[in-house]
Amino acid sequence: MPTCILCLHEESKFLLDADGFNYLHCKNCDLIYVKPGERLDPGEEKSRYDLHENDPEDERYREFLSQLYTPLSKKLSANSMGLDFGSGPGPTLNVMFEEAGHRVNIYDPFYAPDRSVFDFRYDFITTTETAEHLFKPRKEFDLLWSCLKTGGYLGIMTKLRPALNEFEDWHYRKDDTHVTFYSKETFQWMADHYSATLEIFGDRTVIFKKL
Repeated sequence: MPTCILCLHEESKFLLDADGFNYLHCKNCDLIYVKPGERLDPGEEKSRYDLHENDPEDERYREFLSQLYTPLSKKLSANSMGLDFGSGPGPTLNVMFEEAGHRVNIYDPFYAPDRSVFDFRYDFITTTETAEHLFKPRKEFDLLWSCLKTGGYLGIMTKLRPALNEFEDWHYRKDDTHVTFYSKETFQWMADHYSATLEIFGDRTVIFKKL
């Protein structure tokens, strides 16, 4: 049986063959993911991201990011230090936090690949519309957790997946750069594993607090 790319449980089951991809489901942490080896290569993946038109001056994009910014900013002390992981071709969330008086480093494997940012420890870490792109979520979340101070916050924006019988027709699945899909149960597994509290806001925002 394939090993889950998040919880490392060894009994992921075949769920679906759709649009040229095989999807596996882990019953232990409830993650759904594209079978490793069937993902886009880095060049194809980046070509998709280059089409994104993220702009810090775009009020609609800021409003979208406010789904995470608003609840998280209410939890932060003045002059907190943060990291925006997966900042993309038009970093914006870091600008929003900096405008509120915080300091923010950014990291993106394609657009801001300086890994020295992981040498620091942070009061908060954000990852918006990134978790669904992760090939190795266990490795990436382990890294982020190691960079987070006790009492710090990890905020994630990614669309919570629907029921299994609705997954095939779900629009979010049909983006071929989306390879990893999370449910409320998946995030509860993460909270238990990493010894954190969990809050869920709407259908795409979760905030962990490291205990």
